[in-house]
Amino acid sequence: MSAPVVKMAGRCFYQLYKLSNSAGRLASGKTGIRQFSGAVVQNAAEPWRLLGAACVQRLAVISVDQRPLEAKFSELMNQMELERSLMSDHELSLLDDKERLRRRQAVDYDSDEEEEADRDQDIVLTQDLEDAWEQRLKGFATQPRARGVVDARLERADRCLAEPLLLLTQQEVGPERLWLLPQTPWEAGETLKTTAQRALSATPGLDLQTVFLGNAPCGLYKYRMPRSVRDREGLTGVKVFFFKAVVSGPLPPPAPSSLWVRQSELKDYLKPSYLEKIRPFLLNL
Repeated sequence: MSAPVVKMAGRCFYQLYKLSNSAGRLASGKTGIRQFSGAVVQNAAEPWRLLGAACVQRLAVISVDQRPLEAKFSELMNQMELERSLMSDHELSLLDDKERLRRRQAVDYDSDEEEEADRDQDIVLTQDLEDAWEQRLKGFATQPRARGVVDARLERADRCLAEPLLLLTQQEVGPERLWLLPQTPWEAGETLKTTAQRALSATPGLDLQTVFLGNAPCGLYKYRMPRSVRDREGLTGVKVFFFKAVVSGPLPPPAPSSLWVRQSELKDYLKPSYLEKIRPFLLNL
């Protein structure tokens, strides 16, 4: 009986010891609670300028020409599909015609054995139909495949039809004029997607029909303002939210201060840090 009593008494003394230590720390101002640095709290309260940007792509209009290995593989797959497939009605008709001709050319041919329908009308062989179709095909002139000129003016959206193109616009950022995705500052009362749509519609001379893919941004790019701008305007920096869109209507005519560039050409117009943020969500279709 003495062991449990001693154990309970020890617990009581330990609780009293903890209470006395806590009271001492409160009196001395040392509470033991982790305090966040004042710099972090201050940065959390500093404002950021929000922008919405539209990542508009004109997808490939035509398919890419096959490379020699791809053409060879495609031919092999077509041959395998042909060998494993059933005969079509047209191929069965060819076989029926050959069988009927064989019977008619036989020495022991008896016309009474032919069906009444075959005796009363002339037979149009399937091979005769194929010959007529072949003659019509020879008179059909195909148009050359339009691929779009690679070295055409970058303002034209009908260049490089076998590759996707990205829309860039020239904008003033501080003292510089940079090539960027169409963007504009966010205004109170609107969503960031609406801001991106407004940035696209506000691009001078751009007559474009687009479809935005989803309501959530597909990427974020942010940078801090210089110290002088932060002190003067009270802004920490800028956050740009990207929204993906594709051209849905006819190809737009050329517009001033707008370019349609291939992904391989982006490095010539965009800063590396900016390009690094938008490259992951570009569609390569």
